[in-house]
Amino acid sequence: MKLEIRNLTKAFGGVRAIDDVSLDFPSGSLSAVIGPNGAGKSTFFNLISGAFPADSGEVLLDGEDILGLSKAERMQRGIGRAFQVASCFPTMTVIENLMAAVTAHVGQWGNLFRRFPPPGVRERAEEVMELVGLTHARNVEAAILSHGDQKLLDIAIALALEPRVLLLDEPTAGMGPDERGRMIERVRGLWEQRKLTLVFIEHDMDIVFQIASTIRVLCYGRVLAEGTPAEIRGNQAVIDAYLGTEEHAT
Repeated sequence: MKLEIRNLTKAFGGVRAIDDVSLDFPSGSLSAVIGPNGAGKSTFFNLISGAFPADSGEVLLDGEDILGLSKAERMQRGIGRAFQVASCFPTMTVIENLMAAVTAHVGQWGNLFRRFPPPGVRERAEEVMELVGLTHARNVEAAILSHGDQKLLDIAIALALEPRVLLLDEPTAGMGPDERGRMIERVRGLWEQRKLTLVFIEHDMDIVFQIASTIRVLCYGRVLAEGTPAEIRGNQAVIDAYLGTEEHAT
């Protein structure tokens, strides 16, 4: 599914957090959005997913403008999102969290907490759990999962909603080097298997340059640059605004 952003704008008070941003994310592409703190990256995701209303612009899914739709309606159209801080039911197990997500997705809210789930729900939850590599923790409560497994569960919950565009907000945040490597390989594997249009925000430039086909750079709410990893690495404006300091910090 192709995602197109046209002249997207959002202001908070007198500050334009997103300022006339236009970007294309081709169907099946794997893209990164980078930039310094306060660049507008998470706001950008919030506007696409419907968490925040935009002031103006368009968000097009295969040519259909979804900007006027609610967050739930956008999910039904195919927008999925996993957050920097995992959002799940902490006292429910991995499989229970996933069954709840699938049950909600198929519109069976009344059956959410019944002992026996609707037909097909458990099978779909098991499929997603295996896809992200969480079968070893199926009966573990979310609150006591490792940080990396909590992030995987959040991604799995997003996948349970059967998205065609998946937004990942800093999937490796708070992880050590080994855990970051495993996570990003899992993300790449999901993209390859599911043929998703996948867009991720990430501060670890080694990861960004390793897996992103295209990189978009935001700075003060505007698009500073976009291109291949090689083009972004050699872009002097990006080096001055971001890479010159951030690469030394990662």
